[in-house]
Amino acid sequence: MTRSVLFVCLGNICRSPTAEAVFRALSEGRGLHIDSAGTSGWHDGLGADPRASAEARQRGYDMSAIRSRKVATADFDTFDLIIAMDRENLRDLQDIQPAGSKARVELFLPFAPELGRSEVPDPYFEDNFPEVFDMIEAASRGLLDKL
Repeated sequence: MTRSVLFVCLGNICRSPTAEAVFRALSEGRGLHIDSAGTSGWHDGLGADPRASAEARQRGYDMSAIRSRKVATADFDTFDLIIAMDRENLRDLQDIQPAGSKARVELFLPFAPELGRSEVPDPYFEDNFPEVFDMIEAASRGLLDKL
C-alpha cells in the first residue's frame, strides 16, 4: 500500500513542487506523506519559481512553505513511490537508488493516459506554466485513483 509519495524534477522549483502542492490538496484527509525534491541541488532552500507560485495561487494552491531540496539516498526507504517528471529525472533516480530499497520509481504522466504524453515539460525554460499545471492536475487525479 502506498502511504508516501515523493515528486522529483531537476531543480525542485517548478514541476515537483507544483505536483506536491496539487497532490497534497487533492489527497487531503487521506493521511499520505507527500514531498518533493530535485535531482540537482542548484536551488536548495529556495521557494518555488515565482511563475509557478503565481499560477498556483490563481488555481487555489499554496506553495509558500515548499522549499527546494536535493533527493537523498534515504528517500528511497522513506517513500513508497517516487515520481519522476521526465525520463532524465527517472534515469537519475534509478542511478542513485540503493539496491533493496523499498521505493518504486515511476514516471508521472502515465497516470494521465488521456494526455498522450509521457513527460512533463520543464516550464522554467518553456514558460508554459498553465499547460504544465493542467498536466499535473490530470496526473495527480489519475495517481490518486490508483492509490
